[in-house]
Amino acid sequence: MEEKKSSDFNKVLGAWDILVIAFGAMIGWGWVVSSGEWIGRGGVVGAAIGFVIGGIMIFFVGLTYAELTAAMPQCGGEHVFSHRALGPMGSFVCTWAIILGYVGVVCFEACAFPTIITYIYPEFLKGYLYTVAGFDIYASWLAVAVGIALIMTFINVLGVKTAAVLQTILTCIIGGVGILLMAASAFNGNISNLSGQLFVGDSTGSMIKTVLSVAVVTPFYFIGFDVIPQAAEEINVPLKKIGKIMILSVVLAVTFYALVILSVGYILNPAEITSSANGSGLVTADAMAKAFHSSVMAKVVIIGGMCGIVTSWNSFLMGGSRAMYSMAESYMIPKFFSKLHPKYKTPVNSLILIGALSVLAPFAGRKMLVWICDAGNFGCCLAYCIVSVSFLVLRKKEPDMERPFKVKNYKFIGAMAVILSGFMVAMYMIPHSGATLVWQEWLIVGGWILLGTVFCVGCKKKYKEKFGILVEIISEEDAVALQSSDEEISVALDAAIDAAIVKILAQRNVQF
Repeated sequence: MEEKKSSDFNKVLGAWDILVIAFGAMIGWGWVVSSGEWIGRGGVVGAAIGFVIGGIMIFFVGLTYAELTAAMPQCGGEHVFSHRALGPMGSFVCTWAIILGYVGVVCFEACAFPTIITYIYPEFLKGYLYTVAGFDIYASWLAVAVGIALIMTFINVLGVKTAAVLQTILTCIIGGVGILLMAASAFNGNISNLSGQLFVGDSTGSMIKTVLSVAVVTPFYFIGFDVIPQAAEEINVPLKKIGKIMILSVVLAVTFYALVILSVGYILNPAEITSSANGSGLVTADAMAKAFHSSVMAKVVIIGGMCGIVTSWNSFLMGGSRAMYSMAESYMIPKFFSKLHPKYKTPVNSLILIGALSVLAPFAGRKMLVWICDAGNFGCCLAYCIVSVSFLVLRKKEPDMERPFKVKNYKFIGAMAVILSGFMVAMYMIPHSGATLVWQEWLIVGGWILLGTVFCVGCKKKYKEKFGILVEIISEEDAVALQSSDEEISVALDAAIDAAIVKILAQRNVQF
């Protein structure tokens, strides 16, 4: 069942806007705090190769997204793709899974932001309140977390363009800090620092295993390019170009991570990396400090990481609210969530709900939010797999669909996307894979499935045949033509009814 209507959103996002939204979503805080862990796991070159391998996995999935987004530029992205290919229930599972991923990241970033402040200003923590899973909660820490969560939600309610401006500023800061680190490494690093840490392992087989152990965790750091399809109705860019920008964002993210890893290894020797990892844990910041012989530069990297938290937060808040809006438009969750702000044309109720969760999340402590984020990553990878399957199904089911960005060798690309995304899902389930979910995370996944089941059953009962309806967005011109056509049909139908009545009455010799 389908409906047709013109878009209710404002088309205000340009090419640069969507590039920084996607890139900013993928470049968070990990490049500051996790570089030492990546190098310790696979070595400098091994870790960089691991990120390239992970990027290749995402690249195949990204190609399927690029074609589908250009072909169906509609709010909700995954919701529309999977609905056209697999029907309402396939769409429900796919979209509900991706929303878990978005909500997980938003909640995690609300906790990560005040935690960064403690690195810059350790005396920041004041007013001890309680401890959750070994993490101490302080009043000052909560106040910052809640305050920033409210501000981020408010910015997104004001409109996607406002959020995009913020994204541009912060992404430029991240890029600037990253380039500064790479330049400092080239001038002040030493190739002798790479000795003994190119790879981890004493044989070719063990080296390959450690490289793959890095590759397995990289998809987590590349989640975010899929935000572009969520805001497709708000993009004012030629459709073919949208797909190209999406692929470019993935390539830029892979390049950024790989160069950061190589830069850190070129500046710090193995002993310094181990000492930094066991000390502050901010290996990238310590590398910057050594390169410039100044502790102030370490804080510059931390500020860059702080900007990364906000860009990820901003993008996933945007994506999650649009995904909820699209489900509500299809009567899969309460219609309440499809309300748009009368002035700013943003899904205000969906934004308020996700914003409220980000306000409450810090009260649960950092450990709980790590569990939520990991469970969300599983949801994102599951959605990627379903979208990849949808890509292949639609190529067979609707071969004549207009595809402004058309992938060549679609069978190979689609098959690789399904296999690799399926591999990512399996890694979260297979014990000792390096990405296996712990029981607390499975509990969160189970709770999300239960909530989705309640929504599904409840909305089916309440909305009946409207449940799962796919709303097709058409141009303003087509909408006017469709309305005129409906009016003409209505007039013609009324005339036909009147003529029939007159004929029947005439046959019965009734005089008017």
